[in-house]
Amino acid sequence: MRGRLQPEAPTTVSDSPRIGVLFVCMGNICRSPTAEGVFRHLLRQSELAPHVHTDSAGTHAYHVGEPPDPRAQATARRRGIDIGDLRARRVRPEDFRRFHYVLAMDEDNYGMLARLCPPGYEDRLRLFLEFAPGAGLREVPDPYYGGADGFERVFDLVEAAARGLLEDIRGRLAAGVTG
Repeated sequence: MRGRLQPEAPTTVSDSPRIGVLFVCMGNICRSPTAEGVFRHLLRQSELAPHVHTDSAGTHAYHVGEPPDPRAQATARRRGIDIGDLRARRVRPEDFRRFHYVLAMDEDNYGMLARLCPPGYEDRLRLFLEFAPGAGLREVPDPYYGGADGFERVFDLVEAAARGLLEDIRGRLAAGVTG
C-alpha cells in the first residue's frame, strides 16, 4: 500500500550477521539483568560490540515491565555499570530463533527453558556458568531473599562467566560462525 509504512518482519538469527545473547533467570530483576549489564559493559570495551546484541528475560511474569531490583542496580553502580534502563520481560519461544545463546542462570530455569524450546534449537540453551569453569559452581545463586553480599557474589560469578562468553563469541566470529 502506497504512503503507509509496512511493519518490519521479525528479525531472526538467519536474517542478521549479529550474534544474539539472551540471559534468563526466574523474574528477570536480579541475575539476568546483572548478567546482561556486565556483558554489555564488556562488549563496549571490546571490538565485538557491533557484532553482538543482548537481552534478558525471565521464565515467570512476576515483574514484567519493572526495572532490576534496587540491590542489583546498586551493586552494578558500585562497579561502574548502569542497568537501570533494563526492564523485565518474560521469555518467549521465538527467543530461541532470535538468539544464538539462551543462557539459564540455574537448573530450574534451564528445565523450564528446555520445555519451551522449539525443536531444532536445543543447542542454543546452556547454563551461563558453563563459561566460567573455574567458578566451581554450575548455577548462579538467586540473591533475592538474601542480603547485599549475595548480590556481590552474583556479580563476581556473572563477571567471570561474561568474560568466558565473550571469548567464546570471539572464537565463533573468528571462525565465521554466525548462524
